[in-house]
Amino acid sequence: MNLSDSDSSSTEAPEAPRRRRGGGRAGRIAVREAAPERDRRPVRPGLPAGRFKPLTESDMQQVYDTALGLLEDVGMGDPLDEFVEAATPVGGWVDDNGRIHLPRGVVERAIETAAKEWIWHGFDDDQSVHVGGEHVYFGTSGAAVMMYDHETGTFRDSLAQDVYDCGRLVDTLDNLHFYVRTVVARDMVETRDLDMTTAYAVMCSTTKPGGSSWFEPEWVHESVEMFDLVLGGEGEFAKRPFIAANNTFVVPPLRFAYDSARCLVAQVRTGMPINLLSALQAGATAPAALAGALAQAVAECLGGLTFVNLLSPGHPCLLGLWPFVSDLRTGAMSGGSGEEGILNAAAAEVGHWLGLPTGVAAGMTDSKVNDAQAGYEKGLNVGLAGHAGANIVYESAGMLASLLACSYEALVIDNDMLGAINRTVRGIEVNADTLSAELIGEVIAGPGHFLGSPQTLELMETEYLYPLVSNRDTPEDWTEAGSRAAHDVAHDHVVATLESHWPSHISPAVDAAIRDAFPIGLAPQGPAFEAAAS
Repeated sequence: MNLSDSDSSSTEAPEAPRRRRGGGRAGRIAVREAAPERDRRPVRPGLPAGRFKPLTESDMQQVYDTALGLLEDVGMGDPLDEFVEAATPVGGWVDDNGRIHLPRGVVERAIETAAKEWIWHGFDDDQSVHVGGEHVYFGTSGAAVMMYDHETGTFRDSLAQDVYDCGRLVDTLDNLHFYVRTVVARDMVETRDLDMTTAYAVMCSTTKPGGSSWFEPEWVHESVEMFDLVLGGEGEFAKRPFIAANNTFVVPPLRFAYDSARCLVAQVRTGMPINLLSALQAGATAPAALAGALAQAVAECLGGLTFVNLLSPGHPCLLGLWPFVSDLRTGAMSGGSGEEGILNAAAAEVGHWLGLPTGVAAGMTDSKVNDAQAGYEKGLNVGLAGHAGANIVYESAGMLASLLACSYEALVIDNDMLGAINRTVRGIEVNADTLSAELIGEVIAGPGHFLGSPQTLELMETEYLYPLVSNRDTPEDWTEAGSRAAHDVAHDHVVATLESHWPSHISPAVDAAIRDAFPIGLAPQGPAFEAAAS
């Protein structure tokens, strides 16, 4: 397994050769249009994070000790037979209420054997994600049941086409590093059709790492058969897993979700990476005290991690610490709140402290539209999660209405937001070259400004990031251009992308073989399929 892409996350400023200014304005434009090499871009996937630390060492130790005490003293309810059979030989036990208890030593041995780093592959090797360590990546997730319609300002049911089209958009957005399905295909009635069509749509829509969820273990196995078919043979997916499972395996507090736990076993047996999700809600299914909610989430995720590693030591997993927050006046979820932001950041810090790959959910605005509320809630929460060192930041783009809805335009707008956040994660490289003392003296003695200096030209595309749709014009220029809001400009980008971008990494012949073998409720799309049909 090649982990060399971690080299691109170095915070050392690359040594840039000095060069004479050439070509005037045309030369500067040429420099801008020639994108720098991947490791010299202003932001890039997997930058190291972890500077923001909301908890002290003592705080984290107390959270950890409380979590281990819950697993040993309270246990987890409704364990599968497979879990009991795996845990009892090493010291676990089942009480009279059917709860399985895990001694501290059993959990700590699982932490020791757990995978600390692994590769979440993309169809395009350059898009693969190095999960673990200090790397931070931003992407999507969700089970929204509605799409926000920009043209009408209303909501409609989400469809399989939306799963595919969201993926096509993500495929083109540089600051989104993976695509886990954002919406539920509500036009699929049977669970098999839903699971297979969703997995297919994610797989076909992007060459970035993908993810989905499953209702039944049988459909996990069938999906992996489909992935093997695409990769060229049985067992190939386990060698190069490009789809990860979001598995909410627990019903808080501390009880297994039967069907999801069965899917968990199937995912382990097929070699599928797993995001072990605890999606508790503080004040409802977890204590209102944020520390208590965090301790419960850690206990639940460590319980899942223990059983996975008893079944298959070193299986690629994430601690999916997704502690949600309630508005205690109404009981409604408040995904954009400051409490959500600090809780996610603390969860990321604890996972980092444990040395385990960790994913959190941020970007879950409570706003129903792409407005100022959506902007400040997403910016705050995603920024805190990224700086706290979450390896994977889910839900970071596209979502509205406390995860009930998704918006194409939000994906595009949030891509700009994520670029800016990732630029802050990168920080400032300080060395003799970047301190620029010699250059400052030259400018004072010469032209009096830095606009035409070789350093300014050199750093235009490596130090500075330029947004895709966000506007930086003067008020006069903005007015002359039509006074257009960001969501209108984003809509133009959505329309242009969905009219022109058709990923082609799955050939028509392979696609036909998939359709012969599995129920796919989404028609073949794009010029390649039209040509094959003719």
